[in-house]
Amino acid sequence: MAAFIGIGVLRHMLYRLIFWAAILLCLSQLLITLWRSDRPMAMKSSNINTRMILQNMIDFNNARTTTPPYESLLTVEPWVDKLSVQSEQLIMDQVQKRLPNLPVSYWNQNKNKAMYYKNESCAKFPSIYELEFNNVYWQSLQTSNGSFHLYSAYYDVRKLSRIGPAVRILGMINRIEPTVKTHCQFWFDDHRQPVIVKIMEYKYIWYKKWGNYKQGIFQPYLIACQIPKSHHHAVPASVSLVENVCDKATNNLRVVYNRPAVKKGFAVCVKGLDFLYEDLSVRLVEWIELLHILGADKIFFYQLQVHPNISKVLDHYESVGRVHVTPLTLPGGQPNVPGFQHLYLTKKVNHKRQNELIPYNDCLYRNLYSYEYIALLDIDEVIMPIQTRTWKELMDTVMVKALAARNETRASYNVRNVYFLDDLIHTHGWFKTMPKYMHMLQHVYRSKNYTKPNQYVKCFHNPERALTLHNHFPLACLSQGCTSYAMDTADAHLQHYRADCVKTLKKTCTEFRQNSVIDTTIWRYKRDLISRVSNTLSSLGFFPAI
Repeated sequence: MAAFIGIGVLRHMLYRLIFWAAILLCLSQLLITLWRSDRPMAMKSSNINTRMILQNMIDFNNARTTTPPYESLLTVEPWVDKLSVQSEQLIMDQVQKRLPNLPVSYWNQNKNKAMYYKNESCAKFPSIYELEFNNVYWQSLQTSNGSFHLYSAYYDVRKLSRIGPAVRILGMINRIEPTVKTHCQFWFDDHRQPVIVKIMEYKYIWYKKWGNYKQGIFQPYLIACQIPKSHHHAVPASVSLVENVCDKATNNLRVVYNRPAVKKGFAVCVKGLDFLYEDLSVRLVEWIELLHILGADKIFFYQLQVHPNISKVLDHYESVGRVHVTPLTLPGGQPNVPGFQHLYLTKKVNHKRQNELIPYNDCLYRNLYSYEYIALLDIDEVIMPIQTRTWKELMDTVMVKALAARNETRASYNVRNVYFLDDLIHTHGWFKTMPKYMHMLQHVYRSKNYTKPNQYVKCFHNPERALTLHNHFPLACLSQGCTSYAMDTADAHLQHYRADCVKTLKKTCTEFRQNSVIDTTIWRYKRDLISRVSNTLSSLGFFPAI
């Protein structure tokens, strides 16, 4: 009996030993598998006990948070960008692209030459490293009576200009009706001496009744310098503005002269975009595509601060040559910090409007000889033909009527403003046959009444006649003054897509809302427009994977 009990105990102990041996073996295999999957290394021996496995795992975890072994540091190669080192010429090419108003190429060709007016101390050709820059894109001149911030210079040889060949300089001056006498130093190819002339005029690009008419505030001006008859055959490469003839210039601007062999039809200019916090990318795609359907050959954008998605849209269209984007800053002591700049432009409305005149007029002068017509539009505005499908067909019709009324070309051809207010659609609901994300195709209810004639109009400007432009109409013109032909609303109007009327029309905005009509003129383009917009949005990744 005792022997039987002893055998039972031994058997029980043997079972327990086998059980725990199996557990230990499984645990060992599990630890080996986990370790190998985290750090694949060949084992030197298959006879590895649990203690060794656990020690290796501890060592590996410690290695993750400490430096590599000293020996490996002797041969390791950190990853750095070794391709960014560039030649001086490549850097200069990048500078020229970033600062198109700087005469980089001309300076590079002449930097080692002795170039001055009468002696080395008089009107010496300035080095680009000695120029006075302001807020990246502006160059400065400090005079005895006022500061100048110059943006760009242009060669003007239009037939209707009474002053003959001239260079016009666009900039801001912190004086009203400036009286300081200044001079233009013209630099020509293959000439070591500058040609120096007095400035002819400071053309004010503003009306004093609009406000901000006081000293100390930077005001927009177009400065004119005539080219002497002895040099009518040549285009200046660059120009500097100085107070005294022999001054060494602190500015030097490339003279812009773009003259293609054939003119195109229509250019659109858009003031400095200030949409840092609003993602208007989808609406922008719809607007760009509609303008191209109507006949815009190219859209010229100026950019202050924009949302990343807007940048993505602009980069896409610029890559295919349908838009051109020019970065822009505010000159002088005005803020350029993102966000703060937006608040400044919101609160200082007259400063905002004066600053806008720089990109508008820069766009005009860069395209003087490239397009038949130039339109200044915001991205919520469309000049819509009513009887015809394209802008060209519209202007062919309008020119016949305009010449019949008076046998002369006008400085501009204006269309009346009508509001397509955002909330008018809420009364009627969405149109299920149109993509909901296409704002203009959905918003086809508008005010029955137009704003008054010549109030908030937009124009097709004639670049052969316009001297300076404002948002709504020319301020100064060549030849017979700023004549403008008002198109009949049966031919065209300005479709203005807004959440609300402008502040000055608050009283009549209620009337606009209460008297609305449906206007589906835009639906003529819906098939083509939907296809273009949807394809672009899809290619840019705005749609989820379908």
